[in-house]
This record gives sequence, C-alpha cells and structure tokens, in this order.
Amino acid sequence: MDAVILQSLGGAETVTGSKHFLTTPSLNVLIDCGLFQGIKSLREQNWQKLPIPVGDIDVLILTHAHLDHCGYIPLLVKKGFRGKIYSSEPTRDLARLIMLDSAKIQEEDAARANRFRYSKHSTALPLYTVKDAENSLELFKAVSFNELITLNEHISFMIKPSGHILGAGSVSMMCYGHTIVFSGDIGRLSSQLLESPDYFTTADYVIMESTYGDKLHSTEDPAEQLSDIINETVKLKGNILIPTFAVGRAQELMFMITKLKKEKKIPSQIPVFLDSPMAAEATKISDKYAGFFKVDKQDWLSIKEGVTINSDFQQTEEIIQRKGSKIILAASGMLTGGRVLEYLKHYVSDQKNVVLLMGYQAEGTRGRALQNRNHELKIHGAYYPVHVRVREITGLSAHADQSELLHWLSKFVNRPQQVILVHGEHNALETLRVKIKDTFNIPVKIMKPNQQNVLFFCEPV
Repeated sequence: MDAVILQSLGGAETVTGSKHFLTTPSLNVLIDCGLFQGIKSLREQNWQKLPIPVGDIDVLILTHAHLDHCGYIPLLVKKGFRGKIYSSEPTRDLARLIMLDSAKIQEEDAARANRFRYSKHSTALPLYTVKDAENSLELFKAVSFNELITLNEHISFMIKPSGHILGAGSVSMMCYGHTIVFSGDIGRLSSQLLESPDYFTTADYVIMESTYGDKLHSTEDPAEQLSDIINETVKLKGNILIPTFAVGRAQELMFMITKLKKEKKIPSQIPVFLDSPMAAEATKISDKYAGFFKVDKQDWLSIKEGVTINSDFQQTEEIIQRKGSKIILAASGMLTGGRVLEYLKHYVSDQKNVVLLMGYQAEGTRGRALQNRNHELKIHGAYYPVHVRVREITGLSAHADQSELLHWLSKFVNRPQQVILVHGEHNALETLRVKIKDTFNIPVKIMKPNQQNVLFFCEPV
C-alpha cells in the first residue's frame, strides 16, 4: 500500500524556518517555505542542502507572508522549483515585498563581507538575489478564502483566515479520503484590526503551531499599557523605541497611536516616526486590502495622520539627533537588523529611554537578550551597556496564547486522530502537548526535524 507521509524540513522543535512536506502517491505538497532566523546554528541551516530533492516538490501552499514562512521561496526557485505557489491575494502581495527585501539584504550583506573581507569564503555570495526573488513571483497563484482548489482527483485544499496578519490562513487538505489541517500561525481573539480566526471543524490530522503553548498573554488593555509607557517616558524626556515587525505590527501600532492621540490619552504633539521602508510599503498594501480589516475603512486610512514615514537612511540620523521625546517604530521586530539598530546604539545606554517589545523574541536575537535583561548588547561589532528601560506588551502579540490555541482546537466537532505540534521551542511544545492530551484526550506528537512520519496508508485505487 502507498502511504501519505509528513516530514518537517523546518519549523520542527523551533519557531523558525517553517517547511512541512507532505508526500502522497500522486502529488507532493510543501506547506510554507521559510528562512531560519535567530541563533547562528539555525541561520546556517539556510545554507545547507535540503534533505529532499527540490524536484520532488510539486506544489507549494503558503499560509502567510512572514519571513520564517516565505523567505526561502526564492532559494527554492533558484534550486529548480517550478510548481505553482498558492496563497491568498494579500499574502501574495506581502510575500513579494518580504522576499524582494530579503534578497536585497542578502546581496548587501555579501557585498559588505567582500568589501571588508570578513567572510571565511574567498568570495561571499548571497543566499539568493533580487533576480531569484523576482523569478519566484511568476509562480504565485492567488486564491480566495473558502475556495476549494482541486490539485488532482485525490487531493484538494481550502484556506480559511487565521487572524495572524493580513491574508494569513490555515489550510485544510482533503487527501485520499482523509482531512489534514495545517494551522499556520493562529491569531488572537482580541485583535483590534483583524477578524478572529475562522475555524475548520473536521480533521483527521492537525499540524498545529505552538509558539505560545506555555504562556497566557496579559489581559490588560494594550492601549492603556501603551499610553502609560508613552506618558511615563515623556515625563522623563526620553524616547520611545518600538522594534516593529514591518507587516502587521507596524500598521496596528500606527492605528493605536493615532487613536490615543485623538482621545487625548497621549500628548497630541509628540512626533511619531515610522522608519522602515518595508513597513511603509506594507502599509500601502494594507490600504489596498482595507476591506479585510474589521475597522471602518476611513478609520483605517487615517492611521498615517501625524506619522512621519521615513524611507531615507540619511534622515534616520536627523531623527536620532532631533531634540525632545519621540515615538519611533523601526524594523526589525526582534532587533536582528535594520534601521532599529541605529536608534538602539544611541538610546540603549540611557535609562530615560524605553525599548518596548511587542512580539515574540526568538532565541539568539537582541530582542531576547533585552527580554532576559542582558547587561550589554553587541551591535555592528561593538558592545553597548544596557541601561535603557525595557517594557513588554504581550496583548498585541499576533500569536494565539495557550488558551486561544486550545479554543481553536476545540472547534473540531469530531476528535482528530492525532495532533502534531510544530513551530515552538521545547518548553512550549511539551507544555502544550500535555495540555492537549489532558483536555481533549487526543494523541499528540511533537514533530522532529526531517523525520518522516507516516500519517496513513492509502487504499488501492
């Protein structure tokens, strides 16, 4: 008998590099195709040969446009992939932005390594180029939410909104008489902008994220927390630096800050800067799909009022030197690179300033180091003492917490045969495994990297 086999090429026992490969007798499908981020041992996996031949992948389905889910696509195409890439329409547009930006960074990093000769290779090469990213765009095919897409006579799929970011979805695949659901990244029940996750109610197998499988988000009002932190810092005559994910988080923060100013809960005159070319472009894409948000379209389009959007690196220095308190939203969200590091170098050693962490901080990132209250940070080869105040607002996380993950799972009418946990660090995976088993009495497996797992055997056709 032929079997349907699941293998995680990334996103197993880690929160990054998501690539889940489903082998069937007639068609092989890759769910997500992300870059590894964080500690060096993870990032080095981007350069390693895939454990499967690229030619074995027939189709790619993309759940959403974050780098750890879509950032490997240009390299996959560079290696020879020529199949269709299915995604929602907003995900297609955002993935284009993410991949082109990533390719540009790859090229710049290689050029810098060659110029200053700090690469261990005689000539440093980019992981992939802008041309590779452009080539991958030709393979995208946008589909609508709740549209049934038939891949062949045995396999079809559907995407429902997952509430994580604009365009994000969960995937239900009907495969040889069985239903396999890939959760993608599951969003919050309380997002100010996005509708709550939609739900599939039938599944034999559920491949489920577990980012916050061991945590509950704060129940405090994030807007109140944000206004308190801003007002406290203004009194100290300090600056508010918010490391910002360019897609989703930046737009939500702009919306919230604009609303707080209108309600006179923070000083209306405090300048707000969005210093991220990618976030600026993501905001334009969000404007295009304003109908996907649950707020009034005109309210959404007003979020740029009072926000100075900077795309010029030279202006970054002018913003840094500007007198008086200011709010700065700058990428990247985990302080791994980008404009935010220029601000951090100037602000990290002054306790009048605050760094406000808003989302998940992966192991090995500067964001995690600040979260852990490290006494110094290494930035561009130099060490900086940390005296800046570090605050967190978890209520704005785009990821469901443990209770919301269990709520999502509770929507399945009939008990799945198995839940397989991915996209989590060790403690989150193990804690959620036990919680699911005790709550639902469902067999739960933690996915191992590159390990082949037989889901079921197919009946002879």
